[in-house]
This record gives sequence, C-alpha cells and structure tokens, in this order.
Amino acid sequence: MTGERERIWNFSAGPATLPAPVLEQARDEMLSYAGSGMSVLEMSHRSHWFDDVIGEAEENLRMLLDVPSDYEVMFMQGGASLQFSMIAMNFLRGYPTPAGYVVSGSWAKKALTEGRREGEAVVVWDGVEDGYSDLPSLDSLELDPAAAYLHVTANETIQGIEFPSGFEVAGAPLVCDMSSDFLSRPVQVERYGYLYAGAQKNAGPAGLTVGIVSESMLERIPDGLPRMLDYRTFAEHGSRYNTPPAFSIYITMLVTRWIRDDIGGLEVMAAINDEKAGVLYSVIDDSEGFYRGHANAGVRSKMNVTFRLPEEQLEKEFVSEAAAQGLLELKGHRSAGGCRASIYNAMPPEGVRVLADFMRSFASSRA
Repeated sequence: MTGERERIWNFSAGPATLPAPVLEQARDEMLSYAGSGMSVLEMSHRSHWFDDVIGEAEENLRMLLDVPSDYEVMFMQGGASLQFSMIAMNFLRGYPTPAGYVVSGSWAKKALTEGRREGEAVVVWDGVEDGYSDLPSLDSLELDPAAAYLHVTANETIQGIEFPSGFEVAGAPLVCDMSSDFLSRPVQVERYGYLYAGAQKNAGPAGLTVGIVSESMLERIPDGLPRMLDYRTFAEHGSRYNTPPAFSIYITMLVTRWIRDDIGGLEVMAAINDEKAGVLYSVIDDSEGFYRGHANAGVRSKMNVTFRLPEEQLEKEFVSEAAAQGLLELKGHRSAGGCRASIYNAMPPEGVRVLADFMRSFASSRA
C-alpha cells in the first residue's frame, strides 16, 4: 500500500508492470469476452472470437511500427532465450559465411553462445573491457557485408545500456533482440532482416514472443528443421500451427490498443519515456557521486536505470527502505549488483517522480 494507492510501484525488470486500463479491461472481460460467454483463457484458438484477437494484435503492431507488407508478424513462445537458438538454426545453419555478434552485455553473450552451436559466429565488438558500460557505432564495425547477419541487442536490461535509435548496417542483414525496448519508441522495421522481443517488458505478459521477419530472410531458411523451430511454420500458419499463448496475445492486443488510442502512438510514447528517464538520471547526476550510474551518458537506457551507491550496505538499506514506501524491485541483477529501476512504458511518470523524491531524501539522510 502507498497511501491511497492499492498497487505498489513495480520497478521489476520483467515480468513488468502492465497499464492499469489493460488490467481493468482484462478483469471485466475475464468471464465473458465479447459476449462469447467464456474467457479468452478457455476459448478455441481457431474460434472467430480469437480470430479477432490475434488479428487486431497483428494489425496494431503493423500500424504502430509501420511494418512493411513484405514482413511477417509472428507470435511465438519460448522467450528471447529460445530465439537465440532459432535465429542461428534458421539463418546461420549451412550458410557459407559467419554471422557477426555485437557483445554488448549479458544477453548478447548468451545469444552468441547459442549461435555458435549452429555455425560460425564471430565477435565484431565486445564491451567487456569497459564493464559493458558503452556501445559502438555500428557503422564503424569491421563486418563482412556478406555475413549471414549481424546480431545486436538493442537494450541490455542488466547493464542499463541502449543503442540510440536510427542505427543501420550496410550489407549484412540486421537481426535485433528488442525484448526490453520493444514498442518504447519508433523503429524503422525495413532496416532489419529480423527483430524479436519477449513480451514481458513492454508488450504484454510472459509467455509470448513477437517476431517480425522479412520475406527475404524466410527464403534463406534451410529445409529439415523441426517444424516448431522453423520460422516458416509460424509465418505460413498465422502463428496457429499449434495452440499459441492465447491469453498473452490477448493482453498484447490490449496493450497495443492502449498505446494506439490512450497514448497516441510511439512518437508520444518515446517522448514520455525520455522524460521519465531524464528525471532519474538528473537525480543521479546531481547527487555529487552518491549515486553512480553504470552506463556512459550517450548510451543510457531509457528502460533500465542502473546505479550504485557508495557501499553495498547502503544499497541494501536503499532497497529495503524503498520497499517500505511501496517502491519495489529496485535490487540490481544478481550478476551485476547495485540498484536498477526498470521504467518501461506502463510505469507512469508519477511513479518515477515518487522514486526520484525518495532517492533525494535517502541521499540527504546519509549526508
């Protein structure tokens, strides 16, 4: 409880907070969706009611992201961790040239490891020497233009670093893990051969992965893959070769409708996210070193604000006292330590301001 609020401020890195209007509509439709007399949790994924759900979810994504007509939108399971393997199976296995990987942090390292199980995957840049606090300019990378693809991670949730928008690569197809900044800003989809995102940060609940793939990449897929690991299966069967994560798709339909109608699109969403992140980074920058941000200024994540305090004991006290004020899930990832505030699309500006006030108060009390 936080005063009159019935819900806490949830700064979890994922599964993350969802928009209140989405949760309220899901509650109201829980027993009967669209007059069907049953919940989306219960209905056939081949019913005309679910046709409407998955159809609108795809339509909303296409509209918000301006997806070209020669790209397929796929709804899958398994999260980004399964995608790390599927990407290499579909686009690297048997390909005559290696794939390139930008190793920008923890998730990029996992993607590289899985890629190497299927073929030759080379590191074109690695930020390990700087503790994954910076990112390269992609146009400066030494990459064979005939490479199978270049894999990048748009936003590293653990380190709190994010590629600036607008990057592109000449030659090799760009494959991008957008799990933690998907739908947070406009994206020029035509610059990518394949982009994918676990839904549980910005697009919906855990259990759904969205993939957007060009037809030219689909044409490269080798035969002989297991059906459920072949992207063509999802593209050719409308993501319903088998039973999809129906309720997760329904929530994503509601989330994308919320971004479309309540927010006003991704340009507005990006401006809100810029403002929210600016509030917290200002507290860090003005703290005279009490809070120390992990990321270099030019690559600070708008989604995951990572920082350290002078001592680990102070970090424990910070997390504990914040929780007592209804500010939860501020402990950093176990591999990185410190603190982390994840401020995805559904975190209201009010919640960020409450956290900023607490941060200033906590620093003042330890001065």
